[in-house]
Amino acid sequence: MVGRAKAATGEAGDAIIIKKYANRRLYNTASSSYITLEDLARMVRENVEFQVLDAKSGDDITHAILTQIIMDEEANGEQMLPVSFLRQLIGMYGNSMQGLMPSYLEASMANFRDNQSKIREAFEKGMTSNPFTAIHQTNMAMMRAAADVFLPGVAKPKDKSTASGTPANDELALLREQMAAMQKKLDDLSK
Repeated sequence: MVGRAKAATGEAGDAIIIKKYANRRLYNTASSSYITLEDLARMVRENVEFQVLDAKSGDDITHAILTQIIMDEEANGEQMLPVSFLRQLIGMYGNSMQGLMPSYLEASMANFRDNQSKIREAFEKGMTSNPFTAIHQTNMAMMRAAADVFLPGVAKPKDKSTASGTPANDELALLREQMAAMQKKLDDLSK
């Protein structure tokens, strides 16, 4: 019974198997009960690992189910994903940078989650500066690191600050140049 309780909470290290039947019903094999997409969303929020399998074929359909949960959340609640982000994300499909996006998005989300407490503290303290500055700086560092990997010969500017110490427009221009060079290099590799 203890092993079963651990599996039901996701503590055992093995993912709970959820079977999706043709009638769209989801069956939690750990609890031997039918569940809903809302239950799966709650499991995600509680960090319970699960894998959704098509009951007939045995195919892993976890990605499709998680995407469906996001669509339902966006349709029924307060929208989190801006239209501009969705357009940019869709535009990445078929692009030579598509292969880099999953790892970049995972790293960005991990960075955001790691900085959540700092952001919360900044809002609670009523900081006058932008609490997202730390996240922006880390994202910029990740982009620079990616550019260094793909374009090791690109020189870095010596001073990227204005007299007030804030990032200057030349940093953005350099980043754009680096991204364009990376895009060209990836396009050349895909030919």
